[in-house]
Amino acid sequence: MSATLSARIIEFSTTGGMLRAVLVRALVVLLCVGLLAPIVVVVVLSFSGDGYMRFPPESFSFRWYERFLGDHRWRNAILNSVLVAGMTCVFATFLGFLAAYAMVRGGFRAKGAVTAFLLAPLIVPHVVTAIGIYYLSSKWGLVGVRPWIAVSHAVVALPVVLVILQSALRAVDPNLERAAMIFGCDRWGVFRRVVLPLTLPAVVSAALFSFLTSFDELMISLFLAGVRAETLPVRIWNSLLLEVEPTIAAVSTLLIGVTVIALLADWGVRQYRARALPDTTKGP
Repeated sequence: MSATLSARIIEFSTTGGMLRAVLVRALVVLLCVGLLAPIVVVVVLSFSGDGYMRFPPESFSFRWYERFLGDHRWRNAILNSVLVAGMTCVFATFLGFLAAYAMVRGGFRAKGAVTAFLLAPLIVPHVVTAIGIYYLSSKWGLVGVRPWIAVSHAVVALPVVLVILQSALRAVDPNLERAAMIFGCDRWGVFRRVVLPLTLPAVVSAALFSFLTSFDELMISLFLAGVRAETLPVRIWNSLLLEVEPTIAAVSTLLIGVTVIALLADWGVRQYRARALPDTTKGP
């Protein structure tokens, strides 16, 4: 009797475990479908041949891409976004790397307070940051100046860079830097020959994510762009205020494509770096 009861308990436990696994997988599939469904709808609408947004579309064409790329206002917005995001990428990655190195290797007392200050833009609403920067910009006549917009975007991109590079720098053994200095390297040589090569995948990731942060930034650009430096998100915002047409779907598809390309580039760099480095876990 006891053996039969134990067998039934084991069978029930096994069945319950399989049921939980099936439910978890079904939940994951539903979540993925919920996240991807709006993207699929936007991409399909961008190829619509109708004169207004309608899903599913009755016909398909490239008319909205032609209208998007044929309008100089959209082209100027893309150019402004790329220029601003490129400058933001350089500013945020350079300053973020120096700050991360100081936070990881430094031993000063106020390190925790400085780190909290640098990460504050992650929790402060962007509208608050945008209003503060706007009052400063209007006083100095910097509204519509692309380099200043890039510096302002770097304020919100810097915390992302800092988090990524701090994790990478903690994985670098300080003894490698000490050994390089013992063999004659100066500080710049240690940085160039030891630290930077070991953290290169993280640097590329930080640069790509800072580029995406700037490329998709709306609130700060809305306050600072003006008429001279209208970025793509601001152009989308202004277009939505006037008329909702499938051109917006084509522009949104472009933004999705840029994000996907950046993520694939990040993955490719990491894979290449992993293959290039020797596997130290195996013996000779």
